[in-house]
Amino acid sequence: METTPIVFTIFLIALAAVAFFVLKKVVKMAIRAAIVVIILLIAIVGGISLWMFGTGKNPPSNRPANVKPVR
Repeated sequence: METTPIVFTIFLIALAAVAFFVLKKVVKMAIRAAIVVIILLIAIVGGISLWMFGTGKNPPSNRPANVKPVR
């Protein structure tokens, strides 16, 4: 399992939490909740898309490239 989708999702969840607490005194609760929901939706969709499309079916080959000696 790749860690990129997990890190991406955790990062955006943390960003949503920070946005929620930073906007606590400035914006009303409904707008604050809407901003957090939008960030969380981006995290979920982005994490799923990275998981689905970011992982290749065939792992990369560890064989060295064929190098022909130069004369």
